Amino acid sequence: MLTAIIDYESGNLHSAEKAFQRMATETGAGEVVVTSDADVVAKADRLVLPGDGAFPACAAELRGHKGIYEAMVEAVEVHGRPFLGICVGMQLMATTGHEYEETAGLGWISGDVVKITPTDSHLKVPHMGWNDLIIDHPHPVFEGITSGDHCYFVHSYHFRVTDPAERLAHVDYAGDVTAVIGRDTMLGMQFHPEKSQHIGLRMIGNFLTWKP
Repeated sequence: MLTAIIDYESGNLHSAEKAFQRMATETGAGEVVVTSDADVVAKADRLVLPGDGAFPACAAELRGHKGIYEAMVEAVEVHGRPFLGICVGMQLMATTGHEYEETAGLGWISGDVVKITPTDSHLKVPHMGWNDLIIDHPHPVFEGITSGDHCYFVHSYHFRVTDPAERLAHVDYAGDVTAVIGRDTMLGMQFHPEKSQHIGLRMIGNFLTWKP
């Protein structure tokens, strides 16, 4: 089995590569590669889309890498390959992003990416650091995970989903902040699993062995 971490020049992929390779070895999930090769993306059994920075810039970079973009969309939409978006890679799954300007997302999970607005004015944005997951809906990615387990976040915008059934987990930051989304063969994590110690590694392993 081959898992492709898509490199579209939007973030440092070293820590993600090491975490996914470690868990692939531990779970017997095959090979993990970081790639900007559309042919590798097309043949991969699982796809991971990281992302750091602003939504419009990441969307432009992804669509600018036409071969990669088209191969990814076909793999997910036509062939139903398991997909995981991380941080802005998750946000790109939305219908629309509203960071700086209105930007079309992939439209895989209906909803909008909007500024975090805590009801407590003392809380700073970006939402940065550890926060406790609250699981809204069971999913195989949460095997061995319970509400109260914490993950590492760094973001100023969050995903406001249209269908509550597609918000799998959230955190409290003086208001609900979406943490995990998903439907069908698609998953997204707002936090960085590769930086979330054993909880994040467990979820990476669960994704690599997930059979939708």
